Amino acid sequence: MILVNTLARSIYRLKGKMKSIPLDPTTVRQPRGFTWGVSTSSYQIEGATQEDGRGPSIWDIHCRRPGRVARGETGDVACDHYHRFAEDVGLMRELGVGAYRFSVAWPRVLPLGRGQPNEAGLAFYDRLIDALLTAGIEPWLCLYHWDLPQALEDLGGWGNRACATWFADYASLIGRRFGGRVKRFATFNEPAVSTLFGYGFGWNAPGLSDREALLRTTHHVNLAHGRGVDALRSAVPDASIGAIHNRQPCRPGSPSIADEAAARLLDAYWNDAFPDPQILGRYPPALAGLMEPYQQAGDLDIIRRPIDWFGLNHYGPIYTKADPDKALGFAWTSAPNGAAHSEIGWQIEPEAFTQSLLTVHERYHLPIHVLENGYGAPDRPDESGAINDQRRIDYLATYIGAMRDAIQRGADVRGYFVWSLLDNFEWGSGYADRFGLVYVDYPSQQRIPKASFQWYADLIRRQ
Repeated sequence: MILVNTLARSIYRLKGKMKSIPLDPTTVRQPRGFTWGVSTSSYQIEGATQEDGRGPSIWDIHCRRPGRVARGETGDVACDHYHRFAEDVGLMRELGVGAYRFSVAWPRVLPLGRGQPNEAGLAFYDRLIDALLTAGIEPWLCLYHWDLPQALEDLGGWGNRACATWFADYASLIGRRFGGRVKRFATFNEPAVSTLFGYGFGWNAPGLSDREALLRTTHHVNLAHGRGVDALRSAVPDASIGAIHNRQPCRPGSPSIADEAAARLLDAYWNDAFPDPQILGRYPPALAGLMEPYQQAGDLDIIRRPIDWFGLNHYGPIYTKADPDKALGFAWTSAPNGAAHSEIGWQIEPEAFTQSLLTVHERYHLPIHVLENGYGAPDRPDESGAINDQRRIDYLATYIGAMRDAIQRGADVRGYFVWSLLDNFEWGSGYADRFGLVYVDYPSQQRIPKASFQWYADLIRRQ
């Protein structure tokens, strides 16, 4: 079969020092009902940050602090999706995806984070959701992808326990407004990243490097998840609800005892600090003692609410070293020399994807939807104006093969969403790193489907 041969060729191109992924031609097709999709997030694509009553988010402020984002870039315009959403939905329809995971910008619908809703902001998501449904694409709505209203940050943000209640009120508003048309909801996207990078390392908004703030914020985000699930269940009784977690192997940068201990602690935080209390009702042992000062009686019962699925984001392994000056005693470090990696330096190891899927399946016993997986590169059009991103095709084919291997070994995987539909604002990297199936020429806002766009469309059609 053509698809099998394409996957095999892609594995050969990427293999290098990696082991090949076994593919059985008789199991190329996904299980019945499998969802193919694409993902984006509000601050990364919408732009229009000062239009129609939207309030500022912590990222609007963070981007204006010198040295926080490459080249001083911001999400002010981004992909101008706020004005061009119809064109982008048309691209999704052409791609043939069954679902689109996007996020609502909390400050667009509640400029102060609470209180009076902004009708113009809500109406934008009405238009987007209606366009998706007309195109036959299921909307998957994520409540929080890192853009906390600055007005709430001014009141202590996630460091204020009240933020869990503010989030629940926001979830209720979104459920009541859109629940008649949207049934798939996620509370948070990658809370381990937004908290560790935003409160532990100081890389992301709000730019803090404070151990106490990190631990307090971690617990309050977990509380907000639980209260948000309850709010959505009340507003949308037939909703299908989950949360989206990154999961990647955490490895020591050296064989030293200190680095190995750092890797174990990073693993506990990065992979378990949010799904464990949310699904299992407990913090991982390595963190349980650290979290006790921030808990009140009954908190873990509030956090552990029944959910319907596990959203998994995965890219590649991460490496750490001991650093007593950091909030939790560890810091990032580089992968070993010779490791296969993408053009932006992210390690490529499809076996780690297979194992992450199997671990999630065995640990949490929930259906899994892969809601981010993709390849970053400094893509540029060639002389003819085309973008031949063969390395992205190779990566996607290889990782989809790794996912199929996990399915063959028993993992209950029911969906795969590419990050991302569009090139976009990639947080601290600004606009240099491109993950899209569609190239965005930012000065003109022209959209140009890449070779990977057609490859993914062909894959979906063959299922």
